[in-house]
Amino acid sequence: MEKKISRIFIAALATFLLVFLAACGSDDNEEESTGSDSNNDNGAEQETDDSGSEEEESNEPEELSGSVEIDGSGTVFPLMSRLAEEYMLNEQQQVSVEVARAGTSAGFQKFLVESGGTDFNDASRHIKDEEQELADELGIEVKELKVALDGLTFVIHPENDWATELTPEQLVDIFLGEYNNWSDINSDWPSETINTYGPNENHGTYEFFYENILDKQDLRDDVNLQQEYSTLVTLISEDENSIGFFGFGYYVNNQDKLTAVNVDFGEGPVEPSLDTIAEDGPYADFTRPVFTYLNVNNAKEKPQVLDYAIYVMETANDFVAETGFAPIPEEEAQALIDELEALR
Repeated sequence: MEKKISRIFIAALATFLLVFLAACGSDDNEEESTGSDSNNDNGAEQETDDSGSEEEESNEPEELSGSVEIDGSGTVFPLMSRLAEEYMLNEQQQVSVEVARAGTSAGFQKFLVESGGTDFNDASRHIKDEEQELADELGIEVKELKVALDGLTFVIHPENDWATELTPEQLVDIFLGEYNNWSDINSDWPSETINTYGPNENHGTYEFFYENILDKQDLRDDVNLQQEYSTLVTLISEDENSIGFFGFGYYVNNQDKLTAVNVDFGEGPVEPSLDTIAEDGPYADFTRPVFTYLNVNNAKEKPQVLDYAIYVMETANDFVAETGFAPIPEEEAQALIDELEALR
């Protein structure tokens, strides 16, 4: 009897469990159906999210490739090399930016050709009228980009403790050959021949010195002009009676080998420095802007060229000090950026 009751109880329990499980299954199906609808809703939302994601991605910089070719000024070379390094490392890793330093004038010869010319020409002077005329003849649209300020710096041997302060007039007369010996300037100075050095005619620095400082008067016959700035540094650092000139950056990077001449423009000697080099500062008479010139035709055809031009103007002021230049005003940089953006 007890066994019969147990069987009945077990059967009843089984029946109850079957009914319960069936009900749960129905609920699960409803939940699955609801979940499916929910997934559909989420899917629609996902599409919206994906759409938003795609929109966000479209605002990210386009991945570019190809090359950018730059030549020209040896003075501007350290800055442009630094910018090229940063651009390839942090901005466009598939773009190769090649920077050379033939000199401003030699660089323009590679820039202003009918086809296959460089994309940029760095320059430590403005483009000449005849160079602009050639560009017009070739149908090359050229855009001047002012990238930094440089101070023409006169340097002497570290052991020269007598000519550490000179006037612009004295410097001009030295390079015109009006003074042959140091004692010709000051009788208390050594009766030793003054040996003069500078960059050669390929460089905008030479042309700036010749045109703006010497007022196009011929340099003395025995001035030692060199193509490589590193050669100038070596020659001057090994000659106690030397005096030479080049951009401020080459002095800054060789202060252990050279001494800068402080220039008295009439209100006391001024040391060339990042604080004094400015177009309206105490070293203004020897301050000059430096540039890179863009082939606009190439920039319109090759996205990486235009992108690099914009990058240069956006970031140059961040790197000028470490390469021996003073910054240009931010509003000038922004105006050029706006003009470049309009080319996109």
